[in-house]
This record gives sequence, structure tokens and C-alpha cells, in this order.
Amino acid sequence: MLLLAILAGAATGIVLGLFGSGGSIIAMPALMVLLGVEAKSAIAMSLGIVAVTATISAWDHWRHRNVDVRVAVVFGLFGVVGTFAGAKVGVVTPVVVQLVLFALVMYAAAWKMLKPVLVPQWAPAVGLPPPERSVEVSMGRIAAHGIGVGILTGVVGVGGGFLIVPALVLLSGLRMKLAIGTSLAIVAAKSYAGFFGYLGAVAIDWTTMLAFTCVTIAGSFAGTRLAHRFSPEMLKHGFGGFLVIVAT
Repeated sequence: MLLLAILAGAATGIVLGLFGSGGSIIAMPALMVLLGVEAKSAIAMSLGIVAVTATISAWDHWRHRNVDVRVAVVFGLFGVVGTFAGAKVGVVTPVVVQLVLFALVMYAAAWKMLKPVLVPQWAPAVGLPPPERSVEVSMGRIAAHGIGVGILTGVVGVGGGFLIVPALVLLSGLRMKLAIGTSLAIVAAKSYAGFFGYLGAVAIDWTTMLAFTCVTIAGSFAGTRLAHRFSPEMLKHGFGGFLVIVAT
């Protein structure tokens, strides 16, 4: 069981570094099933684990110029507010509601990421940007997305990257690799907010959390290196497939 927990921690880090999300999607079930942590404590601990790991991974992506600082700041600030409020709601929300919502939202995000992007045949002729090019976006929309994703993050206990990445790619027009790095910075900020929202309201096993975090950080470095080896389209489809599997 301990070996499985170590492997889960490594997988959490790899997925987080590779896709800019998905850390809590693995960490929370692993804490519950493999280490016997009570559900609400697992939600809080997974937020803390992802917060630290995402911080380190975001810094690594920033070094490779894969973080849009302006988008991260706006989305992150409004996301923190939404996450803290969502965490307070999550404390009193029945666990079955949290877990069902968790799965349903993942299916929705997966569908959006796997849905083919249809480019009109006349697009190149009139100079429209291809789907992977970054475009200028409204900071008001970014702020609104941050609040909405933040609330859901706090309620279901996930870093929110599985929603942030599709939002940045599909709604904001960022390139996939830039969206991954930016997502990590946002996930870190919101996960800290969510963790502190639960702190004091649920029990935290600090020893287990520290050990899991150390393994996850090591995995995140491997995931970041892998991300640089794949095309944006491969990362996008891989991310969608990953969500389908975990949600199921």
C-alpha cells in the first residue's frame, strides 16, 4: 500500500508538470483509498500538496518563458477569492455531492478539450490566426473565469487546472504550452487559498502530507521535461483522455 502511495505521489507530480493540472485529481483519491485519509481531510491535504508542487513547477515553466504573467495575476487574484469562498461552502457540503460534481465537471472539460477545432477554409486567405496562436483577451473575462473556477476549486477540492487549461486555450486563445505554465501559477495561488480555507476546520495529517509532497515534487520535474517534448495538439488530446479516465 505504501508503494502504491509513492507511485501515486509520483504520478501526481508528473501529470501536474505535464498538463498544468490534474494533481488533486490523483492526490485526493490516493489519500483516501491508499492511505485511509478521511474525505474532507483528503480534500484539504490535496490542495496543500498541489499548492507547493505547482509553485515549483510554475517557476520551472517561467524559466522557459511558458507563463503569461499578466493572465496569471488577474485569473489568480480573482480565483483566490472564489476558491476561499468555495472552500467554506465545501466544509459543509455532503461528500457525495462533492465527488459527483467532481466527476461531472471533469467529463465536461474533457469533452471541450477533445472536441475538434474546425478552421474555415477561407481563414488563411483573410489572415485569421491559427488555433494555437495567442490572441488579445479581455481581462474582464479572465477575471470572471477566475471567480467561477475558483468557487468550484474550493467546493470539490481540486486545484482547478483541469478547468483553467481549457479556459485559457478555448476561451482566452493561449497556446497549449503557454496555458500549461500559466495554469500552474494560477493553480498554486488558488490551492493555497483553498487549503487555508479548510485549515482549522478539518484534521490535517502533516507527516503524510509532507511525505506525499516530496514525492510529488520529484515527479513534477519529470513531467515538466516531458511537456517540452510533445506538440501542443498531442498535449491537448492527452489531457482530454486523461480526464475521461479519471472521471470514470
